[in-house]
Amino acid sequence: MMHGPVPGQPDPTSTAQRETGGPLGHALALVNRAILVLAAVALVVACCILSYSVAVRSLFHSATYWQDEAAVFLLVGATFLTAAFVQSQRGHIGIEAFTGLLPPAVNRVRLLLVDVASLAFCGFFAWKSWTLTHEAYVDGQVSNSIWSPPLAIPYALMAAGMTLLCLQIAVQIVNSFNGTKRA
Repeated sequence: MMHGPVPGQPDPTSTAQRETGGPLGHALALVNRAILVLAAVALVVACCILSYSVAVRSLFHSATYWQDEAAVFLLVGATFLTAAFVQSQRGHIGIEAFTGLLPPAVNRVRLLLVDVASLAFCGFFAWKSWTLTHEAYVDGQVSNSIWSPPLAIPYALMAAGMTLLCLQIAVQIVNSFNGTKRA
């Protein structure tokens, strides 16, 4: 189940609550909205690329060497870069077995602990992604295909997405201490 509204509490996805979080929260919300549009375009482009590949192989019996990696790069970017938006909606999958049983105050503590643990994990993931991006860029690493695109591209998309996710979780943690609902 997803982290949804807790019974007896206002819906956490309401616009008024989403827009809290000070200047960083507002900036992050704007970035998330822009990324959401770009990710939607990336998904459509990935679908078009893969459809083109199928058509070319079926109709012309011709191989395309670049389409799989291009589609994967677009999908990696869309997936990782939209993670902060999904987190802002508390849309990540979570176990909700105790949500209805716990009092609202205990639920807030539970969400805070989950956010702190998530920030620790995502912070480590972001740091390792940035080091991987740097190594791939410095070493000139490319994929093992005929097209050979630089591996720094998908690694940078992962790193940027995880960094945005860390910022989103940090804003939510700060908001929990400030008494605001979310950002």
